Amino acid sequence: MNILVVRNDKLGDFITALPAIYVLKKHNPDNKIIVLVAPINKELASACGFIDEVIVDAGLGMFKLAKELRHVEIDVSITLFSNTRVALAQFLARIPKRIAPATKIAQIFYTHRVSQRRSEVKMAEFEYNLELTKTLFEDISLEYPKPLLEVQSNSNSHENAICFHVGFGGSSDANWSLDEYEILIREALKNNQIVLTFGPDEKDLMQSMQERFKNENIVFYLSTDGLVEFAKLIKNFKLFVSTSTGTYHLASLVGVKTMTFFADTLFASSKRWKGIGDSKLQSNYMIPKDEKEKEKLFQKVKKELEN
Repeated sequence: MNILVVRNDKLGDFITALPAIYVLKKHNPDNKIIVLVAPINKELASACGFIDEVIVDAGLGMFKLAKELRHVEIDVSITLFSNTRVALAQFLARIPKRIAPATKIAQIFYTHRVSQRRSEVKMAEFEYNLELTKTLFEDISLEYPKPLLEVQSNSNSHENAICFHVGFGGSSDANWSLDEYEILIREALKNNQIVLTFGPDEKDLMQSMQERFKNENIVFYLSTDGLVEFAKLIKNFKLFVSTSTGTYHLASLVGVKTMTFFADTLFASSKRWKGIGDSKLQSNYMIPKDEKEKEKLFQKVKKELEN
C-alpha cells in the first residue's frame, strides 16, 4: 500500500508527525510511506529510515500539486494538518481514501473526516497525529522508539556542554529577554561549558550575543549545514535550553535532555507541544504573564542552572 502522510508546515510541526509515520511503516514494512513536506524538512525526512519517498511542497499551484501527487499512485493519504489547497489537490489527484481531522472547510474534500477537537488540547499534538493512524489500521500499535532518530555525534569537543538556543520562532509565544538569558547563561557558565546555537537567519542575533560575551569562553554556532548536521551537534549536549520552537523538538527527537519555556496559554502550552522523546528528559516551564510569578520562575530556573 502506498500511503501519503501530509505535514507540510514548520520544523517542529513536522517532527510531531514522525511517530505517526513510524508506526505506519512498522505496522507493515511493505507499506510504502511517502511524505509531503515543506522545503525546510526535506533533508530531515530523507534521513528517517522509515520514510520511503519525500515530496517537497514548494508552494506550487493547486493543479500542479495535484498532478505531482497523481504520478505517485497513492492508495491512501493521512493529512495531519490541512488547508483547502492541499485538500483539493488530493481530491483532484483522485486519491481513493483521504483521511484528515474534521476541521475547517477543507474537510469536505476528504473521504474520512475524524473529529478530534485539537483546540481542547486533551493530548499532545503528536498524540493526536498517532490517533489518526487508527482510522486506517484499527489494530495498529502506537508505540515507537525513543529517541526516534538515531544520529552519531559529529564531534566530542562539546560533550556534556549546556546549549542555549535563544532564538524565537515557530509557534512559540513566550521566551526570556536577551538580558534575562544573559543572566542565566552566566550562571550556567560558572560550572559548565556553554554553547550558543543560532539558526541560519539569526546571524544578527549571534553577533549581538557575541558582543555580550566577548570576554567569555563560549562557543557560538551558526547552523548553516542543514538540520541533520545540526542534530548531530545537538546530540553532544547534556542539556538543550530554549523556547518552544523547532530546535527544541529536534533535540527531543534525538534524545537530548531539554529545558523548555512555553507561554502560559493552553494553545501554546507544553501539554500541547511536549516533545516526542522520553518525557523524563523534558523539563517544561510555562512563563507566567504575572510579573511577580514570572520572577519566581526565573529564579527557580537560574538555581537549576547553577549546577
